Amino acid sequence: MSGERGAGVTVALAPLTVPRQTLRALAGTEPSPEGTRLVQDVRWSKRLVVLRAILDAAPPGETHDHWQLLEAAERHHPDAVRDVLLYPATGVWAEETLRRLHDPDGPPADLAHLGALAAAAALRAGLPFTTVLRPVQGRVALPTLGLLRPARPGRAALDERSWDPDDPAVLPLHTLPTGRTVLDDLDPYRAPSHTGSVRPARRLTPKGHKRWDTQWSGAQTLLERYDTARAGEIGELLRSVVPLAGGARSAGATLPAAAGSVLARGQAPPALAATLVHEVQHGKLGALTDVLPLHTADRTPRYWAPWRTDPRPLEGLLHGTHAHLALAGYWQRAALYGARAAWAGHARCRAQVAAVLPVLRHEPRLTAAGREFVDAMIEAEQAMDALAPPGDQHATARRALDLERRAWRAAHPELAASAAG
Repeated sequence: MSGERGAGVTVALAPLTVPRQTLRALAGTEPSPEGTRLVQDVRWSKRLVVLRAILDAAPPGETHDHWQLLEAAERHHPDAVRDVLLYPATGVWAEETLRRLHDPDGPPADLAHLGALAAAAALRAGLPFTTVLRPVQGRVALPTLGLLRPARPGRAALDERSWDPDDPAVLPLHTLPTGRTVLDDLDPYRAPSHTGSVRPARRLTPKGHKRWDTQWSGAQTLLERYDTARAGEIGELLRSVVPLAGGARSAGATLPAAAGSVLARGQAPPALAATLVHEVQHGKLGALTDVLPLHTADRTPRYWAPWRTDPRPLEGLLHGTHAHLALAGYWQRAALYGARAAWAGHARCRAQVAAVLPVLRHEPRLTAAGREFVDAMIEAEQAMDALAPPGDQHATARRALDLERRAWRAAHPELAASAAG
């Protein structure tokens, strides 16, 4: 389900002229300061647009005091407030709230959560304040911090002294080792409410947190060893990881409303490292396409994607190709470093990408930027020839893929033309 476009709202951001160098760097999947800055700027712009739309659509009496507290906190410590507003769970709340405000027949919008955002921002900013919030199921969720269990079930009076991680009434978010990424198993908005088969796990036990710490540390060690630039990029762009509930078929998923977050299954370090490389690409491409259309196609599923059995729309094919190109590069670096078994993963991913790129190159519904993007992906894939795997691993991977392609054509005869080769 990687890169699945979850239920959300349509937010119109002003089209942006992306420098050619930045576009090509993003297309080739290699980390770059310009690409990272673009992703971060787009996420911030989108978050502000959605929040502005909420204020415009909501009754002023329900948002005024909370917004004033947010503005006061922003004046006191803008970086702290930016982190709270950019937190992935804040994005989920914002998009669901805006959708509900425009749907009178649906469930009511949770405008009270804006007060929790303001309180979290004030606490993070170190601003003296007082506010009264209404707990939900006996708890107040404070984005980037965790949960607070007030003594009075129907009323929570908060001030600058309310957050003490040593207080038994406080449940802090679990920060993963080696960075600022948190393991979010607490925030009620850590994942959108409509995500199909992808469900977040419930609160983990201390043993579960320790297991994640071990897996995360191992994955970070491998990323730093094999691909330091990608390790740094993941650290900059990934603010939270949400554990997937047991039985999830996907190793990971990225949902647009939760920009900066990955839903992931607990895995052995090599698999977790690959999941992070894969999923962060979805977030990067999602930010790019928020401001720069790459195609004009609809969402009709009509294309063969070697990494899935179901037909995919053009958007999904672009996302999958981009993510697998990054994986091919990551596995190649791992193999060159000495992880010889990684050559098989590289050969497999590269064969998949190479099989799809001709379809994308001849797709008439690409925009000019989309053609530039695909051309840069083709160049990045072809550049891998300089460091080919030993033996006939590429040929073996291509033969296996040809068998899969023929099977897919037989299963989808009406779409056979979309499977190149």
